[in-house]
Amino acid sequence: MGKADLHVHTTWGDGTASVADILRFASDETDLDVIAITDHDDLRGGWEAQALAGAYRVQVIPGIEITTLQGHLLALFLEHPVKMLRSVEWSIQAVHDQGGLCIAPHPLSWLTRSLGERAVRRVQRDPHREVYFDGIEAINPSLAGQVTAARVGELKAELRLPETGSSDAHHLRGVGSAFTVFAGNTARDLRQALAAGATRAEGNFVWHREMTGVMKARTAYRWRKYVLGKLAPAHSRDAAIGTRPHSQSVED
Repeated sequence: MGKADLHVHTTWGDGTASVADILRFASDETDLDVIAITDHDDLRGGWEAQALAGAYRVQVIPGIEITTLQGHLLALFLEHPVKMLRSVEWSIQAVHDQGGLCIAPHPLSWLTRSLGERAVRRVQRDPHREVYFDGIEAINPSLAGQVTAARVGELKAELRLPETGSSDAHHLRGVGSAFTVFAGNTARDLRQALAAGATRAEGNFVWHREMTGVMKARTAYRWRKYVLGKLAPAHSRDAAIGTRPHSQSVED
């Protein structure tokens, strides 16, 4: 059985570890087979991971954690950026139109921007053939994910959504602390398992001293994004990789 961590943040956003450090850690220190880089509203980390992936054991999925008007949406297997601050239905269709997958991350949580139960049910009732969830994050070991885990489990069962487990790691040692189990060991196998509803979420909360650096990284990220205006997503892989952030992790 394969293992995939489908929700990881880097120094392109509000994470404390570089893409290279994350790929090295996932390859050498975990038994993950697949990892998705999913910075907030920015695909550059995913593009960089794709460029570096050949040097590491794990396979890479490029993605984004999209800020929709109703809450965060995890978008996987992306080729192009997706605009933020649109409706969740518009965002899901935009992802599916380019062949991506949509997961509801840390759903129902009031501790971070999350899709509420009303939004999740609204998507599931939408008549448009491209508006649906490919899965729901049943295990997210962050505090935001823990507070609603029980209710998410009930909703997942009621709506018959495939489940995923992901670390939502913003620091290196968190990578792989939660994961999705699937038959096979490739990104393609993972897609097939999600389509068949044959995935399983596993994982546990892991505390590490690196977590104390996360708030520092988030503050720096927000300063760059909202004050300096320097995080507009690049429109090409070459432009993104040419402006990659410093390769060292943010220290505590």
